[in-house]
Amino acid sequence: MPKIKTNRAAAKRFKVTGKGKLKRNKAYASHLLNCKSPKQKRNLRKSAIVDATNSKGLRRLLPNL
Repeated sequence: MPKIKTNRAAAKRFKVTGKGKLKRNKAYASHLLNCKSPKQKRNLRKSAIVDATNSKGLRRLLPNL
């Protein structure tokens, strides 16, 4: 049986934490920033953990991580 290839687009966007959870960057931080408050922009810089409902599908895309 062949090996499962890693989805390279997903591998560039998600990292695995020490406990095995998936870490992601937040959306809406690239443009149209003049209408967002400084607090909102500051919180968009922080990373977030992928929700449990989405992590099962991402595990299929990232078999080797």
